[in-house]
Amino acid sequence: MRVVVVGQGYVGLPLAVRAAEVGHQVIGYDVDARRVKSLAAGESYVEDVSSERLNRALANGSYRPSELARDCGGFDVAVVTVPTPLQDGAPDLRYIEESAHTLARFLRPGATVVLESTTYPGTTEELFAPILEDGSGLTAGEDFHLGYSPERIDPGNTVWGFQQTPKVVSGVDARSLKAVEAFYGELVDTTVPVRSPKEAELAKLLENTFRHVNIALVNEIAMFARHLDIDVWQAIDAASSKPFGFMKFTPGPGVGGHCLPIDPSYLNWRVQRELGQNFRFVELANDINNHMPEYVTRRVIDALNAKRRSVNGSKVLLLGLAYKKNTGDARESPAVRIAELLLDMGAKVRAVDPHVVESIKVDARLVRVEPTRKEVAAADVVVLLTDHDSFDYQMIEEHASFVLDTRNRMTGPKVEVL
Repeated sequence: MRVVVVGQGYVGLPLAVRAAEVGHQVIGYDVDARRVKSLAAGESYVEDVSSERLNRALANGSYRPSELARDCGGFDVAVVTVPTPLQDGAPDLRYIEESAHTLARFLRPGATVVLESTTYPGTTEELFAPILEDGSGLTAGEDFHLGYSPERIDPGNTVWGFQQTPKVVSGVDARSLKAVEAFYGELVDTTVPVRSPKEAELAKLLENTFRHVNIALVNEIAMFARHLDIDVWQAIDAASSKPFGFMKFTPGPGVGGHCLPIDPSYLNWRVQRELGQNFRFVELANDINNHMPEYVTRRVIDALNAKRRSVNGSKVLLLGLAYKKNTGDARESPAVRIAELLLDMGAKVRAVDPHVVESIKVDARLVRVEPTRKEVAAADVVVLLTDHDSFDYQMIEEHASFVLDTRNRMTGPKVEVL
């Protein structure tokens, strides 16, 4: 089949390459000309798709990146994987809307359209479908198939990749569900059909809200445990020995990526708008997790005070800018906020991250450096924010004068954990 994947980021590119590998003719459509140029040159910027895989798909002609809307024409299946950010606390669905307008121009009877972008329950049927119908003159469920299948990409996960992770699928009617499930059934090992797009949309938000709330729980416990002189990391490990009724979550400097800082707020927004009520668990989790960068910054200030130093003029070395280990994904990363807070206080902040290569929005005063022995030794405080495996932790333990470890990766007399 001719497949169009709209959006070639962390979600769209793995999907597009996998579809090409099983034999479809795939157009990877993205309005970002830089991304298209990189992909056309065989250079992948997503860890889950190696440049080798990308080049194989390019070489056999099964995958072609494009920034031209006309190349979306003639599709049998189109999948939308565009970002859905928040704007002033409300869902910003302009990229979904733009994608629907583009696809509507080329929609034909019998084709299948799937939305994967994370959003509030009801988006597929109440927003996405009408745009497709108005622009094409066709009716969803009667003339073309329409469904929703939430993305479950976990950047850097070497065990549960795109193919191995079960895929939730849905359709606006029985025939649409059959078409959507058939398409994904070729790409992944397991499909999980649900009654309608609303259940699939809620499933995605439920997954991320569950994580968000539990991370907030251990973050708050970690702050209390420090004042109670309790090793929260040992307590978590001890609790994890229980083989039932407990799932391990660990503290950190905050939450990042698209999922946790943003997705649960979609559900809160929907509940407020439709029911006039607040989703209190989400609001509390947001409050705790969003303030973790401030807590980490206070810990840096406390460490400097103990050395009789002011944060103004002190040298702080941040290890890691990505929100997650072993990836270059810096979307909504708490490390960026921590850097900005310290810079505003007059600290001389330098940062190390061998994985983050794409530009991220951060203060221009932040200096990117290599993790050398000299850099580590020169810092008044070293802060581990992202525990990449590539860091030389033994060297850091030996040469740093003080380490604030927010990931419980290091030990020693000069190391203090979150």
